Amino acid sequence: MGLSTHVLDTMHGSPAAGMAVELYATQGDSSRLLQSLVLNADGRTDAPLFDNQTLQIGTYRLVFGVAAYFKARGVALPEPNFLNRVSLDFGVADTSQHYHVPLLVSPWSYSTYRGS
Repeated sequence: MGLSTHVLDTMHGSPAAGMAVELYATQGDSSRLLQSLVLNADGRTDAPLFDNQTLQIGTYRLVFGVAAYFKARGVALPEPNFLNRVSLDFGVADTSQHYHVPLLVSPWSYSTYRGS
């Protein structure tokens, strides 16, 4: 399956449909944008970010547009926002395995883990 992500909006108890996500390849302090996308009605991408054949060993970053998503949902946020964009840096060590990077998020907190 490669690499996938999923975002759940814990404030509203629903998938984060419409949230913008960016995927970067990273090396040290440099990063290269690989994809920009918007999550579907299930809070997922329409296809894996990478399948097992294209996923490479290395380090990556997912950046989630949290504040923009909640503002679009009509949530009144302070300026500056507590969470604007959430960046998750992670490594892929074995391309034969599935790497699922879920995000559970509200305007005030987030958590993640390596899913299956």
